[in-house]
Amino acid sequence: MIVTISRLYDSYDDAKRAVQGLEAAGVPHSDISIVANNSDNWYTTGQKVDRDRDGVDDRAESAGKGAGIGAGLGGAAGLLAGLGLLAIPGLGPVVAAGWLASTAVGAAAGAATGGIVGALTEAGISKEDASLYAEGVRRGGTLVSARISETDRARLDSILNRSSVNLRERSTAWQKSGWKGFDPASEPYGAEQVREERQLYGAGMR
Repeated sequence: MIVTISRLYDSYDDAKRAVQGLEAAGVPHSDISIVANNSDNWYTTGQKVDRDRDGVDDRAESAGKGAGIGAGLGGAAGLLAGLGLLAIPGLGPVVAAGWLASTAVGAAAGAATGGIVGALTEAGISKEDASLYAEGVRRGGTLVSARISETDRARLDSILNRSSVNLRERSTAWQKSGWKGFDPASEPYGAEQVREERQLYGAGMR
C-alpha cells in the first residue's frame, strides 16, 4: 500500500536535508516533493542554486550526475533540478519541485479548499493536517512530502522527524494569535511578515 508522509520545516536547509535523507534511504526523487515559501525572493529564475557551496549550480550538478543518484547531496540536487517558481492560492510565491506541486497547480482552479490543501487531501493527508501544512508554508516554511510503501513508514518517518515542526504545538501558537484555519483567499505573507514569523521560532532566513 502506498501512503503519503509529509513534514513542515522552518528552514529550507532543514527541508533539503530531509530530502537528502529520503533519497539516501532509497526513495526515488520522483516520489518526493518540496514546496518552499519564496516571499523574500531567495530564489529567482536563472539564479544559481549552490546550497552545498561547492561553486557549482546544484541543478547542473544533478543533471551531470544523472537521475539515478540515491545518496549524498547529489540526491537532493536531483530533486532541486526541477525547482520552479509557482503561485499557489493563499501561499503566494513558492519554489517547488515534484509531484505535489504539479497536483496543487492542477487542483488550484477547481478545489474549493485551495490548491495545496486539495492536493494533500487527494494524496491521503487529513484535511486538518493539510490545512496546517498549507498555513506553515504561507508563514515562511517548507513542506516535504513523499509517496512511500506503508511497510517503510516507520523508518522514513524517523528521517523526516529530524528538525521538523511540531504541527500541534505550532497551530496552538497560531490560534492564540487569532488564527482559525487556512484560507486560500487570504493575503499571502509578505517578506517582512515571513521574517518576523521566522524570528518567532528561531528559524534562519532559509
